[in-house]
Amino acid sequence: MAGAKKPTNKDKSAGYKDTKKKKDKGEGGPKKAEITVKVNEQQGLKIIQNSKVVTVQDLARQAGVKISAANAFLKESTSKGIVKRVGGYSGHHLYQAVSS
Repeated sequence: MAGAKKPTNKDKSAGYKDTKKKKDKGEGGPKKAEITVKVNEQQGLKIIQNSKVVTVQDLARQAGVKISAANAFLKESTSKGIVKRVGGYSGHHLYQAVSS
């Protein structure tokens, strides 16, 4: 049961040519528009205040945005002092509203 012979380096030099053409990275269709989605601040704070603790994934699901947008909102809110990080590990942090 012998299979088809695969070309070797000797076969390539004897006239075997690659039929694959490399596409230049500069070529392409029209540029894609950049879309920015942000969490509405009032909506985000309402979600956080109604929960004991919230994760990035919870906020993203409830607000209907991507995890990256929810993460950016939580980091910004943490730097403003509206929200504090209360636990979690390895990127899965728990956030809680700062009680006034």
